[in-house]
Amino acid sequence: MSSSTANEANGPTSVEYIQHHLQNNSIGEGGFWVLNLDTLIYSWLLAGVLMYIAYTMGKTITTDTPSGGQNVLEAIVEFVQQQIRDIFPGSNPLIGPLALTIFMWVFLMNAMDLIPVDLLPTLGSLVGINYMKVVPTTDLSTTFALAISVFALIIYYNIKIKGPIGYLKMFLFHPFGKYLIPVNIIMTAIEEIAKPVSLGLRLFGNMFAGELIFLLIALLGGASLYGLIPQIALGTAWAIFHILVISLQAFIFMLLTIVYLGMAHQDIDEH
Repeated sequence: MSSSTANEANGPTSVEYIQHHLQNNSIGEGGFWVLNLDTLIYSWLLAGVLMYIAYTMGKTITTDTPSGGQNVLEAIVEFVQQQIRDIFPGSNPLIGPLALTIFMWVFLMNAMDLIPVDLLPTLGSLVGINYMKVVPTTDLSTTFALAISVFALIIYYNIKIKGPIGYLKMFLFHPFGKYLIPVNIIMTAIEEIAKPVSLGLRLFGNMFAGELIFLLIALLGGASLYGLIPQIALGTAWAIFHILVISLQAFIFMLLTIVYLGMAHQDIDEH
């Protein structure tokens, strides 16, 4: 791995090395309107990969002798459908495709963390790209964009199922009844706002921490063999464990999406 440059005499310090890897390739004047190009490009590329896989699998799917890829896809679809059957009340044709898309897309974005931390940034530097973060879910812009999209659906289905008046009643009379309306408004508002905040921060925090550990492991490398051996051993061990982390975080995001949308489909009395 090229992380050995962090230990060279004239190379960056450990802090500079980490800061460089955690810096997005951005354009904009600052503040809200900054665009993180690396996050956008890798997110779109992975979305394209997901669409291509779905398209090719859909064209070749068969009931006679399914391929290994079809068996894996069917297992994932059945797994997602089982979660929906266990959690979601009633039926909605959007929930299945939405949950499957969230699970697969978040998993693919998380899985970018398994690529050696110096590989793509080094290749980018060869063509003049000085900064590159390759894991979209280590960017708050990605995780909050996903969370806010889910939150918009939560509000939409709350109004659609309960009606505008019913949705308003949820704020006025939940959870303590009509005698504590001011408290109900505050508590319910906090409860609703906590949904996208928890979705976005949970995914970001876990993936950012995982990326940081990979960077710290990369710093163990050096010119000597004694530095390279523990780097490879620890990096391999953490990568194997991290497969569980990236899968679990994709599952949790999908599961909470189903739970929150299920709550939105409940009548105000059930809620």
